[in-house]
Amino acid sequence: MKCKSILFLALASLSFTAFGQAFPNKPIKAIVPFAAGSATDQIGRAFAAKMTETLGQTVVVENKPGVNGMLGADAVAKSAPDGYTILIGTNSTNAALKSLMKTLPYNQDTAFTPVGYIGSVPLIVAVNNDVPAKNLRELVALGKTKAGHITSASASTSQLVSSEMLASMTGISFTSVPYKSGPAAMTDLIGGQVMMFTADFAVMLPQVKGGKIRGLAVTSTKRSPAIPELPTVNEALGLKDYELIAYFAVFAPAGTPPDIVAKLNQAVNAAAQSKDIQEKFSAIGFAVEPGTPEALAQRNAMETVKWAKAIRDAKIEPQ
Repeated sequence: MKCKSILFLALASLSFTAFGQAFPNKPIKAIVPFAAGSATDQIGRAFAAKMTETLGQTVVVENKPGVNGMLGADAVAKSAPDGYTILIGTNSTNAALKSLMKTLPYNQDTAFTPVGYIGSVPLIVAVNNDVPAKNLRELVALGKTKAGHITSASASTSQLVSSEMLASMTGISFTSVPYKSGPAAMTDLIGGQVMMFTADFAVMLPQVKGGKIRGLAVTSTKRSPAIPELPTVNEALGLKDYELIAYFAVFAPAGTPPDIVAKLNQAVNAAAQSKDIQEKFSAIGFAVEPGTPEALAQRNAMETVKWAKAIRDAKIEPQ
């Protein structure tokens, strides 16, 4: 009888160990809620590749763009909480959208389990080369000649809010032109279909340095080492309170077991600490910041309050 009990306990222990080590035993889908070529896509793919090395299973990126990231976020929110579908989330999907939309198909505050913070990046304010404004102060002056004279592209929350914040703080108005993706907006900026675009370094920096568009300022409170010749918006206009930073983080559906979240967090942090990722993205002003799921939860709660205020101050009406 004693032998049978020992055998049962041994088998139970073996089964528990096998179950505990089961994740991941198949590919993981990482949904990027923005188009291919966007900053979220570039960063998400680099992190997915590194997470694959740590987890021993392929992390497959799937682009699901639309409605400032809402479509992709909603797909993850409604997925099984088993760790096999994760979101490469941003300030848009996980902080700002509930202030921009009258209704969301998911509860932004409760639909996700925080996994790990990836990092942040400032934006660049730029104009088409034919726009008769050599700096940001001249662009504001141009905007004051006629309400809505300046057309401004946007394909994400950070791009829209950064432009509307600038307009609100300087007393001008832009005619906002929505796009499905940052690369599409950039194509039209270069071609002169729109006059202005404020977007992340991944989209902006190559075009600014290549002379295809004119960079005017960065949206951070300090100049970026990636392009130190550009002043901050505050420097350019004599302001104090203008700042807008886009950030990226990994989320899983609410209810994902803590042990699975811990494994995913370990993989995210290993990617953030890898030298090649840091070197690759430092050139576009990207600062990696590994941390715990709890730290991400606290940060995201603070960012939600911050973005709500920015959207309110910019007088952006929920759609």
